[in-house]
Amino acid sequence: MELNVLSAVSPIDGRYRRHTETLSNYFSEAALIKYRVRIEIEYFIQLCELPLPQLKDFDKSLFPTLRKIYSEISEADTQRVKEIEKTTNHDVKAVEYLIKEKMETLGIGNQMEFVHFGLTSQDINNTATPLMIKEATV
Repeated sequence: MELNVLSAVSPIDGRYRRHTETLSNYFSEAALIKYRVRIEIEYFIQLCELPLPQLKDFDKSLFPTLRKIYSEISEADTQRVKEIEKTTNHDVKAVEYLIKEKMETLGIGNQMEFVHFGLTSQDINNTATPLMIKEATV
């Protein structure tokens, strides 16, 4: 079934969409993907700030470029996550793989194994969700 006003899970996404549309920037699946990417990137940046021998040579001038991965995330990027998820059957793993693809493109794939390092999916979700709520209410 194609998503439309009548197939929406609730009237909020259908009948009342015109009143709630701005909330999709915070509570849609695309928004959740963006926030997950943001958490993963910021965590990676924090790892680079630690005295980890494997990341000591990471060029810190690339931090703004890494942040663009989430600040300039496109619909194509979120669709790519959904494509990856069809293979992995895991939403957060798909986000991780998207970030690794982006890092490869940037020429920094040699440190990509530290994306999601030491984390569980719930670490990402339990950080992304409160941040979504916080920013939606500001």
